[in-house]
Amino acid sequence: MRLSINIDHIATLRNARGGKEPDPIAAAYIAELAGAEGIVCHLREDRRHIRDRDVELLRETVKTKLDLEMSINEEILSIAENIVPNLATLVPEKREELTTEGGLDVIKNRTKLKRAIARLHDKGIAVSLFVDPVREQIEMANEINAEMIELHTGDYANATTEIKRIIQLQRLQTAASFAHSLGLTVNAGHGLNYTNIFPILTIREIEEVSIGHAIIAQAAFVGLFDAVNEMARIVHR
Repeated sequence: MRLSINIDHIATLRNARGGKEPDPIAAAYIAELAGAEGIVCHLREDRRHIRDRDVELLRETVKTKLDLEMSINEEILSIAENIVPNLATLVPEKREELTTEGGLDVIKNRTKLKRAIARLHDKGIAVSLFVDPVREQIEMANEINAEMIELHTGDYANATTEIKRIIQLQRLQTAASFAHSLGLTVNAGHGLNYTNIFPILTIREIEEVSIGHAIIAQAAFVGLFDAVNEMARIVHR
């Protein structure tokens, strides 16, 4: 299993003072040195954290893999076509949300998503769809030519009892197995941390996890290199 690091909240901290520090580009460099095998950033329509220039600089400097999380807003699509990240992960986006609240409704938005996927593929950009662990959504992701999905692990991460956690873990396992049987590459992310990651590691079909907030929070106490390195050792073990 591979580990990708979401650096959005380095930019959140920078923007809180309106200055230049901490620098998300430097954070990406440190994360790669510490064992991250990909860098994730979400260019939101309201630019609340990552900005256009950040994405441009990340494209120039990231040595592993740049995963651009994005909506299918026309402006954002055009930026992706110009930047050409290694991977575009299409996610739902609402202006009022604090963080992404759930997976894409691929069935409802299949026409728009299929058009966006085709445009990204024309530029040589691989595409992943951020989806809930629901069979019908995964089937539609395959039908509209996504080569990859990222399973939304939020319900698992937010489970309040052991029984609920086990139920959500089983949903993820079933979804990952089904997606793998269709030939889709399977990633996972949202709400994962240094404790709840361990059961996810048992799902063999998941090839990569994307983790951001928990690592940035830990970095406040131990430093970014050590926070990333600790998670990398857990995931690679």
